[in-house]
Amino acid sequence: MTTESEDIYLITGGYGFIGSSLIRILLKKEKTVCNIDKLTYSSNLNALESYDKTENYHFYKEDICNENKIFEIIERHKPTKVIHLAAETHVDRSIDDPSDFVKSNINGTYSLLNSTYRYWKKLEDDEKNIFKLLIVSTDEVYGSLRPNEPPSDENSTYKPNSPYSASKAACDHLARAWFKTFNLPVIVTNTSNNYGPWQFPEKLIPLTILKCINNQKIPIYGNGEQIREWIYVDDHSEGLLVAIKDGIAGEKYNIGSKNELRNIDVVNNICSILDKLIPLSSGKYNQLIEFVEDRPGHDQRYALNSEKIKAINWQSNISWAQGLEETIKWYLDNKEFLTAYSGSRLGRS
Repeated sequence: MTTESEDIYLITGGYGFIGSSLIRILLKKEKTVCNIDKLTYSSNLNALESYDKTENYHFYKEDICNENKIFEIIERHKPTKVIHLAAETHVDRSIDDPSDFVKSNINGTYSLLNSTYRYWKKLEDDEKNIFKLLIVSTDEVYGSLRPNEPPSDENSTYKPNSPYSASKAACDHLARAWFKTFNLPVIVTNTSNNYGPWQFPEKLIPLTILKCINNQKIPIYGNGEQIREWIYVDDHSEGLLVAIKDGIAGEKYNIGSKNELRNIDVVNNICSILDKLIPLSSGKYNQLIEFVEDRPGHDQRYALNSEKIKAINWQSNISWAQGLEETIKWYLDNKEFLTAYSGSRLGRS
């Protein structure tokens, strides 16, 4: 029998931004990891290149919608912990074409729940007791908050406003249903905006760095007053490990940082750091800021109450100032990762 100290982890979407962070942490802890990823446009094999030949790391290029294949992989590796990160995540792309978000996020989660349940129900009782499935979700399912409204907690009403957030809300509800109906030990986490190394450059922070490096206009939606809570990706990954180890099946846990910032402030912070690190020959980087037409249904503010997960001994350790500067320096040291992206605005050519 596998004990908790010998946990075997199966990660979906492990070549994505958050998934690769999580796998790097697990492999540094000498855990056995199985990674399932179909390798979409935002996946990056280089993010785990140094672990390719590690004996306790296994990779399968597979679509989580292929339930029978996923079941075969689960049966082969016999994980004790499954963390589901495979998803389409970019709101703009969900507005352009919601179909991939329905397929990957909703159908993919349904497939994973089914394949996991087929495996779990055959386990012996002692094996069932240490098995957990974690569905990773977003703060966007709670909808937009007013400026002075308290942060969303785990009991807040779901009010998704984009095709992306609606698809993730559906995943959360499916997870709850499989716990309530089939007793599958599922946990859901909801996180805020992640940032850090290896994030695909269509997202705000790496895109801003790319535009600055290229001395191009930095597009900001609307007036830039939209507020998001920012968490360093490795802090989030550590939170996922706490949630799946010490969290209670059937429960939800918010993972946030309390770092609430307007989009315009995020961009100005980046510009200020770049002014010091690679100054322009004339002027400041914030002169590149250009306000563009806002996107449809743009939520004004997200914020999370994370007291519940703090009660099981997790906290955010990387400050915004430290995390942002480290992130910018990483991108400057890895410009080829940024410049491989065409720089099109958030998924639009």
